[in-house]
Amino acid sequence: MDLSQLVNDVKNSLTLHRLRHVEGVVATAVELAKQVHISEEQAEVAAWLHDIAREWPWEKLTEASQTIEVPAGFASIPMLLHGPIAAHLGKVQYGITDEQILDAVRYHTTGRPNMTTLDMVLFVADAIEPGRNYTGVEEIRAAAAHSLQSAVRLSIDNTIRFLVDAGKPLFPLTVLTRNELLKR
Repeated sequence: MDLSQLVNDVKNSLTLHRLRHVEGVVATAVELAKQVHISEEQAEVAAWLHDIAREWPWEKLTEASQTIEVPAGFASIPMLLHGPIAAHLGKVQYGITDEQILDAVRYHTTGRPNMTTLDMVLFVADAIEPGRNYTGVEEIRAAAAHSLQSAVRLSIDNTIRFLVDAGKPLFPLTVLTRNELLKR
């Protein structure tokens, strides 16, 4: 796998705003990986890859999703498709064979029951990178300093509150993730 090619493609395919976000996620993911003693390289690769398809038009996301294996339910909320599509691109375009990296990317917006530590690192890094500024982010950042699990749950709770207040649908996998974290 050629990380420099991935980084170059991310830099050339995203708007400056999204690129700054990805760079923030990379830095945060590497720091979190250090904190919890997992591979910094895995965290870095997953972070660079996670939003590579985030700015694709909905039509392109939907079309691409019809040619790959997408976890159940993702197609019902097209914005979520960028995770599974990014994981697919990681495998076919960048030669990433590490299923932990691919799964972390695939589920970085939704979470999943029994998240791995790498899953949690990317999920939390995406939520708390330095450019993020929303109600509740400081609480999630504080939790991340002590417990990734708590930070994931707080982030999910925050997202659920936002979606309910906005009258938007909840993704069942995210609710299952929250429920599983409560049982841990």
